[in-house]
Amino acid sequence: MIDNDGTYDPVEINPKEDVALFQYTGGTTGAPKGAMLTHSNIVANTEQAGMWLGCNDAQDKMLGVLPFFHVFAMTAVMNIAVRNAMEILALPRFELEATLKLIHHKKPTIFPAVPAIINGINNNKKLKKYDLSSIKYCISGGAPLPVEVKAKFEEKTGCVAVEGYGLTESSPVLCCNPRLGENKAGSIGLPLPQTIIEIIDPETGKPVPMGERGELCARGPQVMKGYWKRPEDNEKTLQDGGTRLHTGDIAIMDEEGYFFIVDRIKDMIITNGYNVYPRNVEEAIYQHPSVEEVIVAGLPDSQRGEIVKAWIKCKEGRDVTAEDLKVFLTDKISPMEIPKRIEFREAPLPKTMIGKLSRKDVVEQELENGDDDDVPDDVDMEAMAVEMNKIEPS
Repeated sequence: MIDNDGTYDPVEINPKEDVALFQYTGGTTGAPKGAMLTHSNIVANTEQAGMWLGCNDAQDKMLGVLPFFHVFAMTAVMNIAVRNAMEILALPRFELEATLKLIHHKKPTIFPAVPAIINGINNNKKLKKYDLSSIKYCISGGAPLPVEVKAKFEEKTGCVAVEGYGLTESSPVLCCNPRLGENKAGSIGLPLPQTIIEIIDPETGKPVPMGERGELCARGPQVMKGYWKRPEDNEKTLQDGGTRLHTGDIAIMDEEGYFFIVDRIKDMIITNGYNVYPRNVEEAIYQHPSVEEVIVAGLPDSQRGEIVKAWIKCKEGRDVTAEDLKVFLTDKISPMEIPKRIEFREAPLPKTMIGKLSRKDVVEQELENGDDDDVPDDVDMEAMAVEMNKIEPS
């Protein structure tokens, strides 16, 4: 530093080709992979998301409670704030009371969060003592935002929650509900500028009609260069000449162009030949007033292939039995979707480093415990036939 004469020595880079960082995937569905994000990828997504959110450097303050090593926080908190010269109100780690106090006293306006944080705020008994009115909107990402959780958050805080969607391989943001215009509950919103989203039939590789399920695929300047030293994964994930990112998520598009995530292809449960989507079951269970957290996953079963199991943490001072919950679900989901097993836990359900509920952890714990006895078949077979084949009951 003493010998530095202050002369600027520029570094020559090719923004579209040169890798800025290896951002490793979360590993929730397999081994972590190093996504090669170029300088162009990162700049493009920062510009896209910043324009979409309408950040104003003279007025807005960014709340930073997510870890900056995670791609969501890197872009939605750090990069957008740096790009717009915004003040970042950061905590070294997320703590609920510290976060509420920070909002109350320092008045941030933009709040990137994950559903577990939003749900924690909903269930905080001291919430009324804090003024959260400075928050213009809370951007939810990292995991699906249950409709009930979003509704309770907006009712209790007066803040607007907008759900977005992305993944490590896209720097990460692909879609988000608009801050101005219709903010659809349960939807991941509309594609960001310069982003093309297609719903593709995994079997044929062709686009499906509007309203039908398929794999969400994306093109845009934020899509990664590829995985580091993973040629086979690159071939599967980056198709059509390496320009189309296959996300592994099942989605639909409605008549207004809004997208809805059904579930991850790898998380889909096949029980007695019937496809069950964990998110759909979780959404139904969250409607019960006693439920604070829930994870739904499939477990091996020799009779059905897989069975549906739910792990649940109830709210403090609230309780519900497995049988009562099954009765509660009868008019909300099909008989095949109602969990065969329900496990109640007193401790919070396991989460990833960013605070996302970890389906992988509960399944691994279950399999390690060796509790794989087949569950007696108490399903009404005629009801199953009606559901699977859409026949009229006799």
